[in-house]
Amino acid sequence: MPETEYRASRVCRTLGNPTAYQVIKSLFERKKAPSELASEIGVSVSTISDVLRNLRNIDVVRYEVRAKDRIYWIKRTEVVHILLALEKFVGTIRAQQW
Repeated sequence: MPETEYRASRVCRTLGNPTAYQVIKSLFERKKAPSELASEIGVSVSTISDVLRNLRNIDVVRYEVRAKDRIYWIKRTEVVHILLALEKFVGTIRAQQW
């Protein structure tokens, strides 16, 4: 498998995680700390940290250290367009099925 296809499959796998999807949607709004994301989404900080690590590995988010917290933001805005396109696609599928 060519490297580009392999990397694309990794992105799909990571974005397929519902928690990762929610994290990205939440980071659309503004930069946030893992504890804030965990509280907002309703999962543990440990789970959020794992998801953020995976999102960093595929080069979607970045962070900066402020005091004791890491503050995360979306590095690659293309991911926002991908998610919006997916939601539009799913909406058309649902409209056709029902």
